Amino acid sequence: MPSYVDPAKCDGCKGGDKTACMYICPNDLMVLNKAEMKAYNQEPDACWECYSCVKICPQGAILVRGYDDFVPMGGQVHPMRSSADIMWTVKFRNGNIKRFKFPIRTTAEGAANEYGGQKGGNLDDNTLFLEKELPQPTKLAK
Repeated sequence: MPSYVDPAKCDGCKGGDKTACMYICPNDLMVLNKAEMKAYNQEPDACWECYSCVKICPQGAILVRGYDDFVPMGGQVHPMRSSADIMWTVKFRNGNIKRFKFPIRTTAEGAANEYGGQKGGNLDDNTLFLEKELPQPTKLAK
């Protein structure tokens, strides 16, 4: 199920030209209905369900189904974002509620550090980047 904006909760990010969900959507699907000042998903079939809009919405107005591996059919997922972390609340069909807290990435966009280990490498060998290079087998004399 693609993202869905609850019009009762959406405030159009309080009258700006561009809402937070419009800014963050990697597929440019979220748009603002200027007459109602409410955001909506203009092409639901193209939604990647990446949860970017869900996590950034200051009003909690955007919903996306939970993936089946952590939310069984009929469950609901609601994120609550603070400046330091995101609290995911999962409500199951039987009424049980579980909460998971994850820190928000603090590295500035484009500033991620590369691996600080050995630079370069031999492109002709068969080992992976983090594998130790094993000594080559020696040929046995006959």
